[in-house]
Amino acid sequence: MSRRLSLPGADELFRNTASAARSTRRRAEDRLHVVPPPEEGAGTAEVSPEDLTDLRQRARGAGRRPSGRERHDEKITVYVSSQELMDLEQARLTLRGEHGLVVDRGRIVREAVALILEDLAVHGDASILVRRLRGL
Repeated sequence: MSRRLSLPGADELFRNTASAARSTRRRAEDRLHVVPPPEEGAGTAEVSPEDLTDLRQRARGAGRRPSGRERHDEKITVYVSSQELMDLEQARLTLRGEHGLVVDRGRIVREAVALILEDLAVHGDASILVRRLRGL
């Protein structure tokens, strides 16, 4: 039996938890939508099943926001080519140098995933993801 202690790393010990709590609260507030009460005398409109499905898809995509800089519980592994990795790193450096945004590659990927999923939810068959995947 080893007598060695397992301690958390420096990143975990010195991470800023106050900003993570604020960003989580802000994202929760962004998801809340106020719906005005119906006007008096306004009739209810007939909604077709296709329109209802479209509305559900739009509602799911509308509240979707990428997670920011916080501890994540889930993980996936994505294999990329060396050129794709260089392009991602170049984008990170461009964001830092030209736009003053200090972000890591994971944040860029999460933002890109959120954008593409929102586009898919809103545009469906006409989304850029569907068009690109059909072109393969």
